[in-house]
Amino acid sequence: MRFRPLVGTLPLFPSPCPVIQVLISSLSLPMASLQNVPESLSSGAHVHLSTIDILVAVGYLIGIVAIGLFAAWLHKKKQGAASEYFLAGKSLGWASIGLSLFATNISTLHLVSLAQNGFDTGLLNGNFEWMAGFTLVLLGLFFAPFYIRSGIATLPDFLERRYNRVCRDCLAFVSILTAIVIHIAFALLTGGIILEELLEIPMMYSIVVLCVLTGIYTIVGGLLAVVVTECIQTIVLLGGAVLITALALWQLGGTVDAPGGWDGWQNLLSILDREDEGQRLSMLRPHGDADNMPWYAIMLGYPVLGIWYWCADQTIVQRVLGAKNEQHARQGPIFAGVLKILPVFLFVLPGLLAWALFTDGRLDLSLITVDGTVQSKGIYASMITELLPLGLRGVLVAALMAALMSTVSGALNSISTLFSYDIIKRFKPTVDDKSLVRVGRISAGIALIIAVSLVPALNMFESIFNGMASIISHIAPPITSVLVLGVFWRRASSRAAAITLIGGSVLGIAVFATNTLVPDGALNQLPGGFMMMAFYLFTVCVVAQTLLSRFLPDAAAETGDLRGSELAWDPPWAALKIPGDSRLGDPRLLSTLLMLVMAILYWIFR
Repeated sequence: MRFRPLVGTLPLFPSPCPVIQVLISSLSLPMASLQNVPESLSSGAHVHLSTIDILVAVGYLIGIVAIGLFAAWLHKKKQGAASEYFLAGKSLGWASIGLSLFATNISTLHLVSLAQNGFDTGLLNGNFEWMAGFTLVLLGLFFAPFYIRSGIATLPDFLERRYNRVCRDCLAFVSILTAIVIHIAFALLTGGIILEELLEIPMMYSIVVLCVLTGIYTIVGGLLAVVVTECIQTIVLLGGAVLITALALWQLGGTVDAPGGWDGWQNLLSILDREDEGQRLSMLRPHGDADNMPWYAIMLGYPVLGIWYWCADQTIVQRVLGAKNEQHARQGPIFAGVLKILPVFLFVLPGLLAWALFTDGRLDLSLITVDGTVQSKGIYASMITELLPLGLRGVLVAALMAALMSTVSGALNSISTLFSYDIIKRFKPTVDDKSLVRVGRISAGIALIIAVSLVPALNMFESIFNGMASIISHIAPPITSVLVLGVFWRRASSRAAAITLIGGSVLGIAVFATNTLVPDGALNQLPGGFMMMAFYLFTVCVVAQTLLSRFLPDAAAETGDLRGSELAWDPPWAALKIPGDSRLGDPRLLSTLLMLVMAILYWIFR
């Protein structure tokens, strides 16, 4: 049987109302009775959700929207203040920041694509999760103190204070663009793929409904509603991921004739050895590895992507900007780094387990097989329908919706903040807070419509996750260069930063276009793939900015009073001298422990 098209043939905004269409379609699905065990894994029959599954999913949607609106209602008296709407009144504690950072980062893109990567290449792409811990430490120890002390509302605002208005405008434009494309459109695409497979509803229907529901509490409630709902969604997301991982591991236990048991991990190792695929458990691959992501590409390339994503992307950093004080702003990212250990075991490993189950004849993937090749984009949906008993599938559907809604809500809030502070306030500096909030809400709604319209075009990538990472690898280098040199080198000049941002962005776009149009060109043959390309572009930007800063110093440099220099650490390790409020809660100690754990994990899965 052929895999159904990922994008339905129905119009983007069908009539009648999409909400009514989806609810009617969902409730009219054949209702199978609740069973205690999964259906036969070899039947190949498509399995619908039971009444309980649908009630769980619908109940979750209603509940999360109600909670978001309730959080907005509690603070309605203060929401005339822009800082209350956009930054939650700077009331967020470290736990809320960490959970919210994790929830905004983990979207359906991770659930679908990391499972796909686990099926295709093993644990390799888990490096994007574990390496995040190191960049989150940088955010907590080095960048967060500057952000809080300067009292900024957006990251472009920080670049203007450090450099000039041109840098602010460049980052504002890139941040809004990436929030729409990377955070919203890609998340909607992967969410639509899996919900279409599970619910048999045209993809655009489910996307529109979830966008409307997410937009309601996000646009009304601001950052506080986003963070409150994200904390709940993180718990639901992790619970669903634990469930499917545990069931897949259990199903791999026992024998093919009598599956199920506690020896699933031992059987996985046996299957890997039998198939001569032991490298699937390796996180650090040698030079020349078939998957083109050797260890040095990860170590050199990921920091370029990670610093941009975790330290300079408004969608992520906005949670830190809403911290109640500097201590919580430093601890929150470190807590998020601890949570980032989990995705390798909860999102990537299930894909590897699915590969082992399929290889051992325990998992039927005929529904996503085309011309003898498994279309691995559908792995996660197939695991849900094949491994989970009716009654539990609703929990996974709720987890998927949690991942999608949390990412979309976070991106919408950052877009409204960027548009209000970095565009509207520039041309109308005297605008009142009430008008600023209203403009932010309108801009979020428009951004959501644009993102939905981009979904069909983004389905061109064979691996959605790698497609997104490839785009980021060409966008991030100039931003990472300007941010890193600006924070750690006092003599980085404003004109040099502006030239680097503009020139580096043009160079990145040119390289990406060349690689896309000429896939067999010399640039695509470089070892290390897009990860090393990010490092090469970053190196060019750093060298260019350093030389330009020497030849084009700021005017104040002659007197030794560098404009913006108060926003640079001097010396670069000065941030490590900032004490914590308590010995056990000292961010420096917590960071050291986190990096030690990460080093041990990398040694085990080297």
